[in-house]
Amino acid sequence: MSICIPQEVISCSNFIDGEWVRGEAGTIDIRSPYNGKKIGEVSLPSAAQISKAIKAAGSAQVDWAKSPLKERARILFNFRNILMRDLHEISHLKASESGKTFEEGRAGLMKGIEVLEYALSLQNIDVGGKMEVSRGVNCEYRRTPLGVVANITPFNFPAMVPMWTIPIALALGNAYVWKPSEKTPLTSMRIANALKEAGLPSGLLTVLQGSAATVEAIIEAPEVKAVGFVGSTKIAKLVYIKTTGLGKRALCLGGAKNHIVLLPDASPELAGVGISDSFTGCAGQRCMAASVLLAVGDVEKHIERIVARASSLKLGTDMGALITKTQKDFLIEAIGRAEALGAKIILDGRKAKAPQGFEEGNWLGPTIIDHVQAGSEAATVELFGPIISIIHCKDVTHALEIQNTSEYGNACSVFTNSGAMAERVIRESQAGMVGINVGVPVPREPFSFGGIAASKFGSGDITGEHSLNFWSDLKKVTTKWEKQNDSNWMS
Repeated sequence: MSICIPQEVISCSNFIDGEWVRGEAGTIDIRSPYNGKKIGEVSLPSAAQISKAIKAAGSAQVDWAKSPLKERARILFNFRNILMRDLHEISHLKASESGKTFEEGRAGLMKGIEVLEYALSLQNIDVGGKMEVSRGVNCEYRRTPLGVVANITPFNFPAMVPMWTIPIALALGNAYVWKPSEKTPLTSMRIANALKEAGLPSGLLTVLQGSAATVEAIIEAPEVKAVGFVGSTKIAKLVYIKTTGLGKRALCLGGAKNHIVLLPDASPELAGVGISDSFTGCAGQRCMAASVLLAVGDVEKHIERIVARASSLKLGTDMGALITKTQKDFLIEAIGRAEALGAKIILDGRKAKAPQGFEEGNWLGPTIIDHVQAGSEAATVELFGPIISIIHCKDVTHALEIQNTSEYGNACSVFTNSGAMAERVIRESQAGMVGINVGVPVPREPFSFGGIAASKFGSGDITGEHSLNFWSDLKKVTTKWEKQNDSNWMS
């Protein structure tokens, strides 16, 4: 095992106006997916505490908005250096509470730091614009913060997903209210403490623990002007409807059922590694994981490579644990249902051996289900585990028809050596992110992250350039200082 699990129970509370405050609404135990043991206890805030916290955020934001962007960036630069200094410890902690391997925990935090580095660049690239539009008349853009903004983040990326939004929202002059997943709250302590050490003024970052009651209170708080969300489609839609119903802006990312089109001319080695790593990485608990393999024509040698690669992975070292026993039981039952419908289990993760000494963890090995019928549960439902379903297709047209019937639209990839076929998948697939010989087509900054259809509710994307207009407003200024002798309608 390459993960350091806390040996003592960590007490976690709420970060309010620069201080950790114990919640008044009860506690939740945090158990490591690796062994089922209690590693933390988080206290939940009362409605009064939530209201007080958000009011403090609003008060702090007033002065923060007046500070120059370069001054905000200096604090964020300090924040980056502290995260890099503590990278090892934070990666272990977030892995121990989310079930990731250490390397996955580290990679997620590094991706978050990449977004932080993009936020640092805003002082140089997001300069608005100004031009003379007529004689004596100038127009310009000035970017202004919204005020208090909030984000609700999932268990599977306890550092990366909040780091998609914290740096950008703060850099733009907002105060930020964060509701981490109740399953993985411990990482929020390290991130909040790092920002405090970096010099962020009190009140500008608020961490409120809890579940539905906390989310509702945050959305309903009059000070909160915008809400971001990452999680399941069902909850994303509810958050979007509730938030926008109050006249606020919302951007809510939901689930996925990502397809990979595999063509016979693809490199067996590239496909074997890329596809296997896509559905097994993070134990399949990520919205960018491959779920369905659309096998076009004779690709048996490619499938053999995928099976071989996935079979070689060791639980606890190469692949982490599932978040809860409930999720493990659901996946085992889903595999059984697919088998009962006539599918063939060519790699059965139910038989995988748990790491020695961690037998009580939530383990499921890589599972490959062949000859799955389009329209079945295994082909359409986001299972959220290390499972890939193979549907055999007669041609690319057939494969794209299946992909385009999905209610989701997060990601689609194609493995091929044909530029024409790759271009066709790019053009015809209905997905917000497309990969060519890439199993997990997550864009790198400054390119933004975001799907379409039932994978996203709201407009724009949550990272990159296209996130700026969500976390801020553009003020348009028109100036004129003297009367012109030859005037027109513009002057």
